[in-house]
Amino acid sequence: MERGWLIEDWQNFGADYDHTLMAWHRNVDAAWPALATELAATCGGRAGAERFRRFWRYYLLCCAGFFRSRQGQLWQLVLSRSQLNTAWPRPAYRSIRVGPCPLERSRCQAVGR
Repeated sequence: MERGWLIEDWQNFGADYDHTLMAWHRNVDAAWPALATELAATCGGRAGAERFRRFWRYYLLCCAGFFRSRQGQLWQLVLSRSQLNTAWPRPAYRSIRVGPCPLERSRCQAVGR
């Protein structure tokens, strides 16, 4: 880390991103009848819309598999400037992390958790 910066928080969202991608996949599938009509007008008819659907499905499922395999990582770092000339103690950084889904399991799956 460069001088003058503090790592306040470091979190790996990779395992959670699999769930996000699968939720996007379910949402696209559920909305497909309306999307197909809209895309047919801009993507070269029904064949163009189906090509788009296959590409999007391939992309989402490949990415989900990548994160599910734990080969893919998605990191978030929270940095702050070190304040060497300020009064101590500094206010502590408070991480807000989402724990287990508080909703019943079926609703968690519907929102991708």
